[in-house]
Amino acid sequence: MIDRLIAGKTMEVVEQLYGQKPDERMVQVEKTNREYEGDYTIVVFPLLRISRKSPQETAEELGNVLLETMQVIESFDIIKGFLNLRLKDEFWLDFFKKTIREDKYGFSEPVEDRPVVIEYSSPNTNKPLHLGHIRNNLLGYSLAKILKANGHEVFKVNLVNDRGIHICKSMLAWVKWGKGETPESAGMKGDHFVGKYYVLFDKKHKEEIAQLVHRGYTEDDAFSQAPLMKEAKKMLRNWENADEEVLAIWRKMNQWAYNGFDATYARLGVDFDLINYESKIYLEGKEIVMNGLQKGAFYQHSDGSVWVDLTDEGLDEKLLLRSDGTSLYITQDLGTAQRRYEQYLPGKLIYVVGNEQIYHFEVLKKVLKKLDKSWYDSIYHLSYGMVELPHGRMKSREGTVVDADDLMDEMFETARKTTEELGKTDEFTESERKDLYDTLSLGALKYFMLKVDPKKNMLFNPEESIDFNGNTGPFIQYTYARIRSMFRKADTSPDEIIDQVDYSKIQMLPIEKELIRILYEFPAVIKLAGQYYSPAQVANYVFELVKSFNHYYQDTPILKRVDEETSRFRMALSYFTGTVIETAMDLLGIRVPEKM
Repeated sequence: MIDRLIAGKTMEVVEQLYGQKPDERMVQVEKTNREYEGDYTIVVFPLLRISRKSPQETAEELGNVLLETMQVIESFDIIKGFLNLRLKDEFWLDFFKKTIREDKYGFSEPVEDRPVVIEYSSPNTNKPLHLGHIRNNLLGYSLAKILKANGHEVFKVNLVNDRGIHICKSMLAWVKWGKGETPESAGMKGDHFVGKYYVLFDKKHKEEIAQLVHRGYTEDDAFSQAPLMKEAKKMLRNWENADEEVLAIWRKMNQWAYNGFDATYARLGVDFDLINYESKIYLEGKEIVMNGLQKGAFYQHSDGSVWVDLTDEGLDEKLLLRSDGTSLYITQDLGTAQRRYEQYLPGKLIYVVGNEQIYHFEVLKKVLKKLDKSWYDSIYHLSYGMVELPHGRMKSREGTVVDADDLMDEMFETARKTTEELGKTDEFTESERKDLYDTLSLGALKYFMLKVDPKKNMLFNPEESIDFNGNTGPFIQYTYARIRSMFRKADTSPDEIIDQVDYSKIQMLPIEKELIRILYEFPAVIKLAGQYYSPAQVANYVFELVKSFNHYYQDTPILKRVDEETSRFRMALSYFTGTVIETAMDLLGIRVPEKM
């Protein structure tokens, strides 16, 4: 990239002028602020300790030598210690000409490194996927695409939490009050059906807690001593002891949930290379804990529970195995991590999990370190913030969660209503309308989720997300469709246009140079998104690109009122912009429509 070339040359010039080679960190090359003339800016202030001259003098001397030695520089300007460099139009046109046909522009060659494993989704089979799961899935899926674009081999994995006390709550409620009801007989999607009984358990459990509190129990004692909770814990013990009657119920209800999950994943447009099930791995975790106990890495309480002391690591003591022998999340995560390592030998093992689990993953890494697992530091917790709605947070036990399927239905209906009000589908067939509404609604949902830095909490507003103006998916999708329509109106193909452009006759407008400069930055944006594990980098880049293009489209004649040579170049520039929009949106898992 040209900014790195400028930085490297600046280091040489500083050494040439002042007899001392600067540290790389002292040479800062940035995009020039839009308020000023120029393409790239060198921040002179860090170099003053070497030049021992004023900012103006130092910038003047640097600028003169760079102008003489770098042919791509046309001129420079100095603003308060900032050296603004303007590159020649030929540089941008040469880049444009060489790159416009490049397949997979912005993508890196495969890197010789160990693969990256990304674990995301990780649903519980006691309830359907909800709004928080949507952010999780979209982050994991998009990050996998971005890391692949950076040349990494990537494996997408999903660990389904299909065992534990929460599953037993749904099972017990169905046994007690289900009366043989099935998803088919209830007319419900399987995961919704199972979730209904999880909510029912909570309702009945609260009634028992209230009765016990009325009899003098404390709230905590009432919670654990309630008959329903005791029955659920007994069911969990029976499950771990392979009681066939309990296992039969478990298989039946989990399959209902699996079927529901698969339908939601398909609609959301995410997938996995491998799906593991906690029920098939948790014993491996227990074995690791017992081996650690034998080696003295852990210790056992008198009640039989197994613990690890992490106080020397700045944490505290952590339970690894309960006194009744049942496992915890940390137990099975030890088994899962070991299996992932043996199966893939990853350079990075990324867990996409909410930020409420930051401590959990600190513990996981420290326990693996205590077990002398040399690969413990390959674990990375991509923590993301909570998703809230205008009316507040969600609570799954109380049935107030925003269900993923319901949200997608709502988004589809909002897309339909908004689009039809604008009269954008009058000439569409019914099938084309449905496909468009699906594309717009999912684009709105995904873009709104991914444009926010993963670590930040976010407020999701469905109506705001589907606006055709502003920083939204539909705004970007509409711009792409607008570009495609230009070629239909011109009744020509991009290849025909590109072949006929005579670059020697092009006199670029400032806005055209600005557009090409933004297109030039796309590979660097993909790298940054991979470096920081942040799809938001791509989302915000494509919005800036689309904003600039729309200004260009509105203010600049493209098909009419210009000579044929100029029109061809502007069509080619529009085409290149469209391909980068399409690629960027695909990295976010978003489709773009050919027409709107």
